[in-house]
Amino acid sequence: MLRYLLSLALTATNWALSSSNDDILVGGQAVIEGVMMRSPKGYSVAVRRQDGTVRVIKDALLTVGEKWKAFKLPVLRGVGVLGQALVLGIKALRFSAEEAIAGEGEKQGNAADARKTSNTLIAGNLVLALGVNVLMFVVLPLFLTRFIQAETGFQSSLLFNLVDGFFRVIVFLGFLTMVSLMNDMRRVFQYHGAEHKTVYNFEARETLAVENASKYSTLHPRCGTSFLLVVMTVSIVVFSVAHFDSIGAKLLSRIVLLPLVAGISYEIIRYSAKHPKNILRFVTMPGLLLQKITTKEPDKAQLEIAIRALEEALTV
Repeated sequence: MLRYLLSLALTATNWALSSSNDDILVGGQAVIEGVMMRSPKGYSVAVRRQDGTVRVIKDALLTVGEKWKAFKLPVLRGVGVLGQALVLGIKALRFSAEEAIAGEGEKQGNAADARKTSNTLIAGNLVLALGVNVLMFVVLPLFLTRFIQAETGFQSSLLFNLVDGFFRVIVFLGFLTMVSLMNDMRRVFQYHGAEHKTVYNFEARETLAVENASKYSTLHPRCGTSFLLVVMTVSIVVFSVAHFDSIGAKLLSRIVLLPLVAGISYEIIRYSAKHPKNILRFVTMPGLLLQKITTKEPDKAQLEIAIRALEEALTV
């Protein structure tokens, strides 16, 4: 379960970044044996159980900006949307995990106990995953950079953050490579590809169908993989401006300023998605290349699940 939580951002941001005033934009997230889809008015999660049946949950959903007007402002809207994405992403992942574990539990006649175990397992792994993410992408790069600074004696704040950002990218690439080697994660990445193809199908205003969706690419500019690379680039600039000398202050600033970094990154991805011929498209191009790792070609059954999830979300 930990690896699913660690890879949540790779497959979840696509739909988070689709929240805007443009009703044609939809998006989704791959989960365990299923897909969560978001429409302008709601969301749904479709999961295929081990017996072949499909379970669906769906509900109406107000954006954070609709609840609080302050979150309609640039940068702040990104913080609100991404926060909501995290909450709903975990909810969708929990539902898919419950269905997977309950399927096993029903075979053994203890489905209720299996669901209870699922909730406890996800809660514990969520805390562990957050801690591992902080260690991998904040603490480790920072201390490696501090070590190099101590050995070489350079003092430039910009150079420090460039080296720090370089290590973050290296750790990120190593993480992607490790995850891509796991057999069960390959199926998640196939559902990720199915989600992208279905989004393209909808954005082309074609009838949602396996035949139509299958012809599209698995690479999408609003994907979480692209977003994370933009976050790493923006963080170099933000952390260089917000300069601190002590290692403790640097570590704290990277956590405290993360919402600002995420908000700015959101605006860049959002703008580049709406203006594909703009120069900012070059910022998202490396993310498209990395999606060759985080998305895989789906089969017909996986496309059916992604389409079912979007159809259900559109009827909320």
